[in-house]
Amino acid sequence: MGVGKMVPSELKYTTEHEWVKVEGKRATVGITAYAQKELGDVVYVELPAVGEKVKSKAGMGSIESVKAVSDVYAPLSGEILEVNDELQFNPELVNQDPYGKGWIAVIEVANPDELKDLLTAEAYQKLIGEE
Repeated sequence: MGVGKMVPSELKYTTEHEWVKVEGKRATVGITAYAQKELGDVVYVELPAVGEKVKSKAGMGSIESVKAVSDVYAPLSGEILEVNDELQFNPELVNQDPYGKGWIAVIEVANPDELKDLLTAEAYQKLIGEE
């Protein structure tokens, strides 16, 4: 399967199945379509706090589904600028629209060098294709 709806080409990815949309110093983060499909129906999302400082690859919340609780990892170091409060009331948005309304948080990028550690859409596609 080519890079498509499951793996939008304009985004960056992590090996832990987060996606990252970088716009200047702002990075919007969510979990991938693949991750939400593996988790099943999402019933609760624990969000990080606005103003919280996060470190790359450290936990910044979790997603609870009918199957499991899964940590969400910060793809980049920085400060949480925004969180998607809508998920408190509608956690199923993560399933319905993982790359849109199901976003989790926006991080102010502290170290742009970390961006090179993220996966391209092609590299992420290979990762999930091999799992």
